[in-house]
Amino acid sequence: MFARKIGIDLGTCNSLVFIPQKGIVLQEPSVVAVDLDGNKILAVGEEAKAMIGRTPDTIKVYRPLKDGVIADFRVTQAMISYFIDKVSGFFRFLKPELVISVPAGITSTEKRAVIEAALGGGAKEAFVVKEPILAAIGAGIPINACSGHLIVNIGGGTSEIAVISLGGIVTANSVRIAGDKINLAIANFIKKKYNLAIGEQTAEEVKINIGTALPEKEPRYMEIKGRDLILGLPRDIKVSSNEICLVISDVLQDIIQAIKHVLRETPPELSADIMDKGMVLSGGGALLRNIDELITQSTGVPCFVAEDPMLCVAKGTGAVLDNLEVYKRSLMSKK
Repeated sequence: MFARKIGIDLGTCNSLVFIPQKGIVLQEPSVVAVDLDGNKILAVGEEAKAMIGRTPDTIKVYRPLKDGVIADFRVTQAMISYFIDKVSGFFRFLKPELVISVPAGITSTEKRAVIEAALGGGAKEAFVVKEPILAAIGAGIPINACSGHLIVNIGGGTSEIAVISLGGIVTANSVRIAGDKINLAIANFIKKKYNLAIGEQTAEEVKINIGTALPEKEPRYMEIKGRDLILGLPRDIKVSSNEICLVISDVLQDIIQAIKHVLRETPPELSADIMDKGMVLSGGGALLRNIDELITQSTGVPCFVAEDPMLCVAKGTGAVLDNLEVYKRSLMSKK
């Protein structure tokens, strides 16, 4: 069946594609491999991610989105085109309508770049919706209710914090500090302490397997392989979850400061609602162990992780697609 409407959660690390009646049909890394000699695209998604750090000089692997916005227009356009192709199949000549997520702190130029990349990638029309709104819809928050809800969406490139009431954002903060910065902190720590160079994929594996926001009584350990910076030879080491906790604490504190900033700017009536209901965590960063406890301790506001936090934004695009005509008037910006 041809998808006339497609929702894309265009993330810095992963992109998800949603089709009404079918749900999430595609979940792939936002990575593209380009052959520099022929100037053509070799692979997109999982296939391209497997090439990171393993390519010859003639092949370059790009992550076309940086900090939630387009860093490489042509490659982003090719990636969107690949997503549309993959879900459209034989009916590629029929152009779909696209709903795409963008960070709350996006500029009008960055927004226009997303719309143009979508149109160039094969969309008939493209609409952009702010990520916190989509994450809130996907997390099951009644955004049109006359009460305040605080959503914290921690992705790969950006952390989005917003207070939503009556279908709109009352106060928001978008910081370009998220999962990627945590990976970088882990890689730098291992380089400094153990004189071992590791790639970003290894750093991400460490974060997923033993990363924690609070120290644990019984730490977990993981063996890491990399290149010794002094001898230049392969070597492996063992790191503990408590070491990683210490390393990533600065990045997490920056995210907590952004949450506190939003809480300070929130009108008193809505603050009372948030204290009663607590805040909801979504995005891949919400999967970090104990992050909800750390935020609760630091802010005094109860914090809950949404169901399937990585899928919230994509599910939100689905809800928008189901009621596209209604949302066209209220939430979205169109070219």
